Amino acid sequence: MNYFRTALLLAGLTALFMGVGFLIAGKSGALIALVVAAGMNLFTYWNSDRMVLSMHGAHEVDRNSAPDLYNLVAELAGRAQLPMPRVYIMDEAQPNAFATGRNPENAAVAVTVGLMQQLSREELAGVIAHELAHIKNHDTLIMTITATIAGAISMVAQFGMFFGGNRGNNGPGIIGSIAMMILAPIAAMLVQMAISRTREYAADNLGARICGNPMSLASALSRIENAAHQIPNMEAERNPATAHMFIINPLSGQGMDNLFATHPSTANRIAALQQLAAEIGAGGMSPSMGRAVPPRGPWGGSAPRRGPWG
Repeated sequence: MNYFRTALLLAGLTALFMGVGFLIAGKSGALIALVVAAGMNLFTYWNSDRMVLSMHGAHEVDRNSAPDLYNLVAELAGRAQLPMPRVYIMDEAQPNAFATGRNPENAAVAVTVGLMQQLSREELAGVIAHELAHIKNHDTLIMTITATIAGAISMVAQFGMFFGGNRGNNGPGIIGSIAMMILAPIAAMLVQMAISRTREYAADNLGARICGNPMSLASALSRIENAAHQIPNMEAERNPATAHMFIINPLSGQGMDNLFATHPSTANRIAALQQLAAEIGAGGMSPSMGRAVPPRGPWGGSAPRRGPWG
């Protein structure tokens, strides 16, 4: 995502945040919101990775504690010509993953226990390569800042429902407060959608090239999509503003925050990967692994390895 589009999206979210502040407390509220937004952006720039990782209870691992996972990330990072990111595991049964960090030199990749249990090595390589593509494309900072501001908009809008409704002529009133509570988070999500759709297709394409086999990533997307509808991710449900950071939307779709999809259609993403496979060869030689990558073949066996790694 280029810097101009990033600036426009951040400006849009900041303006929305200021608009909510204006509805609650007039011009002074808008000014306060502007100052708060600037402070949040600065704070998030330096602390974005720690904030999101903490929200999802991720713990860092290394070559000693999770050698298979760590070595796979290192192998793919080398292929992508990226610095080695920090590696985290989330104690979630739902298979999923995300990347975060303000730049490639300060990046992290986080995967769930469910992802390691349910995917083959080649499918997992596709997922990790996708997340490394986000890092290489410098998506991770804007993803996290967007999540922070969108979450703040939702929180302030709900606060305004009670604060604004009791201010008489100085606030938006009951009807205005209800409208603000509903429309402001939806508007924030629309901006998240605009960010998500272009970056996911780009990360799929580059990630498939990094891992060497588009169909491994396509298979992983299908398996994660199916599991996400059956296995809840409670941390993601508690922090819905971070949903767009995951490779597949982790939310159950039962709340207001899921009125609109934060990700492109998985079927469309798979179709794009199938087209890419036809262009570069479905067998997808992976030089870093030194062999043709089969559609399955996990961790030295014919079925995904069960249980935590390392």
